[in-house]
Amino acid sequence: MSHAHASEPFPRPALIGAALLVGATLAVTTLVRVSGMDIRSLPDPVPAVSRDLSFSDLPDGAVKVVDGKSGAPVATLAPGTNGFVRATLRNLAHERRRSGIGPQVPFRVFTSTDGRLILEDPALGRRIELEAFGPTNSGAFARLLGDSHD
Repeated sequence: MSHAHASEPFPRPALIGAALLVGATLAVTTLVRVSGMDIRSLPDPVPAVSRDLSFSDLPDGAVKVVDGKSGAPVATLAPGTNGFVRATLRNLAHERRRSGIGPQVPFRVFTSTDGRLILEDPALGRRIELEAFGPTNSGAFARLLGDSHD
């Protein structure tokens, strides 16, 4: 078996490119740490359009969504659909139970004045930036927001 490639040097441009990438990453990381920039220092989002929503399980496995203020029905999520909505709410409900909080306080879905779509749990003081999960998943919550205005 021949070892013709053993004597060839590693391509110099690839080494220089990798070194520049590592150097730039370290420089930006250092700049962020030294300057004190942090995502937690961003101002709280200001709701532009919001809707309070309550969710309850139905006997057939569907989830009933009602307006948290008026009690009017908003949607029924059929069994086996809306997995992201179900998983997100299941996790928040689990956190509420661990904290001794019941389902009385509705969740809030809102778009902020800077265009972010956010799910807020006022009972826990948690906010979830829904765009981070992609357009399909955030769109499931955006549909529940509908045309309501705060």
